[in-house]
Amino acid sequence: MQIDDLRLAAALLRERSLSAAARSLGVTPPALSMRLRKLEGTLGLVLANRTARKLQLTSEGERFGREAYELLQRLDGLKESLQRDDQRLTGTLKVAAPFGYGRTHVAPLLSRFSRLHPGLQLQLDLRETPWPDRYDSDVVIHVGSVRDSSWVAHPLAANERWMCASPAYLHAHGRPHSPADLASHACICIRENDEDVTLWHMRPTEGGRKGETLRITPAFVSNDGSVARQWAEDGMGLVLRSEWDAAAAVAAGRLERVMPDWSFGAAHVVALVPTRKGRSPRTQAFITFLKTVAQEQAWAGAKAPPQ
Repeated sequence: MQIDDLRLAAALLRERSLSAAARSLGVTPPALSMRLRKLEGTLGLVLANRTARKLQLTSEGERFGREAYELLQRLDGLKESLQRDDQRLTGTLKVAAPFGYGRTHVAPLLSRFSRLHPGLQLQLDLRETPWPDRYDSDVVIHVGSVRDSSWVAHPLAANERWMCASPAYLHAHGRPHSPADLASHACICIRENDEDVTLWHMRPTEGGRKGETLRITPAFVSNDGSVARQWAEDGMGLVLRSEWDAAAAVAAGRLERVMPDWSFGAAHVVALVPTRKGRSPRTQAFITFLKTVAQEQAWAGAKAPPQ
């Protein structure tokens, strides 16, 4: 076996299709298919079942992909350990983040980080729902609650959900003050993460009243949060949006917060990384950089990261 065989197996585990794996490796799908058949012949095993539309790894293919990824990480770490004496970081740092937050916040931070470590190659993978379950990222920036994971979460920024609407919409339709008022308003919903977007959970910020869960009949639905926010700015209805995305529009007067005495839940920003045993120096350096930036923002008056 060659190192390219390990890269092939790791790519198939990560991408789960020949065409996507071929793109990630910089080869054509027919060439990759030929390499896969040759590798299966060498091993005497079927690594993947292929149809016209999809590729499904066998149990042997899944195991080989995971172990190939771990071997590649160890080889990369060996090179890095030999170069550690001169304090330069080399190799590739792979970061995954949600589309909107990744474009607005993570991409600029990676630019700053690259100037500090010019020997690094940086990859930013923007996804609808990034999660470290397919062994293809060193760091995953995650917005929202963290489900069970073997990865370690590092808090970066507090992020509440705000109910917002444009001044024009509020002038035309009135301002809601309680959950019951929402039934008479046009609501904009964001479909993401397989959640039930028509269930809005809210609780009063001050004690003495119980929280409520309301079933919304959405007037507009999108799977893109930026589109939903823009619809709200255009006066189409109320939107429930992350503070990180709505704050600039509120500050500029394009949106106004409504029902500020009710909390609609938090979606804090965290960085997910492997356990310390599997963490490279470049990953550790990036986490330290993110925490430093988060602390700078807290000193500048932004909300401190949740603990």
